[in-house]
Amino acid sequence: MKISMIVAMDEDGCIGKRGNLPWRISSDLSRFRRLTEGDGFNAVVMGRKTWDSLPDSFRPLPERLNIVMSRDTTWSHDDAESALYPGRAIEIAYADGCEECWIIGGGQIYEMFLEHVDEIHLTTVHTSNSGEVFFPVWERKNWIETKIEETEIDEKNEFRTTYSTWKRK
Repeated sequence: MKISMIVAMDEDGCIGKRGNLPWRISSDLSRFRRLTEGDGFNAVVMGRKTWDSLPDSFRPLPERLNIVMSRDTTWSHDDAESALYPGRAIEIAYADGCEECWIIGGGQIYEMFLEHVDEIHLTTVHTSNSGEVFFPVWERKNWIETKIEETEIDEKNEFRTTYSTWKRK
């Protein structure tokens, strides 16, 4: 099973603002859905705060196994599996026959899984000072970047973006 991370961050590494995304970028949200749903059966792993930030109409994220990381061992939800540590989340996804396991945030979850992922799908949002939650520091020299797409500002995308994939060397 492939383990990938998907994240959008500004030029300072910011990924969140007051429990939500700091911007609205339609092309990125569409890419997120397309990639994390994939052609088969995939899992998405997120922290409990990320779970709580999802609109009710998108919780659980459809067509994917939702796995929520929480330190609260009593946390449960009928529409999601829960895991206390990264290895358990990976075990759940593997046992359910997932083809790919996507790590989708937030900051603490990205940090816990960074050493486990094969690939990072990164959308760089060309702005700064967007919020107070940041992606962990990572050694980009240990990864190979492939730029895939750049988007311009339009009625559905409030900032320019660059979408790239990073594969571990």
